[in-house]
This record gives sequence, structure tokens and C-alpha cells, in this order.
Amino acid sequence: MINNMPEGADPAESDQHNARNKDFRDTAKEALHKVADKARDAGEQARRATAGATSTVSDQVVNILNEQLGLGAQSAGRFANSMRLAANDLAQENPVLAGLVSGLADNVASYADRLEGKTVAQLSQSASDFTRRQPALTMGLAAVAGFFAFRTFKNAGSVSSPPIQPREPYIGGSNG
Repeated sequence: MINNMPEGADPAESDQHNARNKDFRDTAKEALHKVADKARDAGEQARRATAGATSTVSDQVVNILNEQLGLGAQSAGRFANSMRLAANDLAQENPVLAGLVSGLADNVASYADRLEGKTVAQLSQSASDFTRRQPALTMGLAAVAGFFAFRTFKNAGSVSSPPIQPREPYIGGSNG
């Protein structure tokens, strides 16, 4: 081992110096470990707080969606009643159309009854089950919906605007 002691230095003082350095390093290591532990604890507390806040927000959103689902079911029920009234009014003039409207009203009322009292989670599970039972039908419906969405957006983007350039070129000259 190389001796780094300056010439004429007392070996006892050097040993004391090395001991103080070792104590300092040990204290610094201990402090660093404590700081790391505190940081880890703070991070864990922040993670728990974030998870709790996220859970609270998620619960609130789900509650709002469930309320809206209930309101939608009530609206569908009222719509079905309005359709029945319209069917009754049509019965004298056009019995075939009245029958169609009445049948449609029954379907809407049935749909509203099935929705009432359901939660978003239950509807999601029902949709998932339907997709598992009828994957081809689900893909076909998605394709049809995509086609109609594409056509709608394509037509909305093709609204013609007036031309920037005049249709007949201007030929300079006198007005006469």
C-alpha cells in the first residue's frame, strides 16, 4: 500500500484523520439512506393519494353516467308514449302507418324498460357479451357505421365555395 502521509507527519494524527473521514463517510451514507427512505415514502404516499383521487373522480364520472342513463331511459319512455299518441291520431287516416308507428313505439318502450335500472357497468358487460356471441355481426355493424361516418364527413367537406378566379378572363383595353 502506498503511504500518502506527508514527510514528517505523525502516524497517530494520520490515524485520527482517517477515523474522522470514516465517521464522516458513515454519517453521510446514513443520511443519504434516510433521505432515500423518506423520498420513497413520500413517493408512495403521493401514489396512494393519486390513486385515491383517481378513484374518486372515476366514481363521480360513473355516477353521472348512471344518472344520465336513467334520464335517457325515462326520455325514451316518454318518446314511446308520444309515438303511441301519434299512432292513435293516424289510425283513422292511415291504419298501416299507425300500425308501424305503434310497433315502433312498443320497441322503444321495451328498450326503455330494459335500460331503466341498469348501470353503465352492466351495459358494458352486456355489450361485451354480445360481441363475444356475435363477433361477425358486431364487425359488420362497425363497418356500416364507419362507412356512414366516412360519407358524412366526406360530404360535409365537399361544400363548394365560390371560385377565387373570375370565370371569364379580363382582357385589357378601352371601354368602348
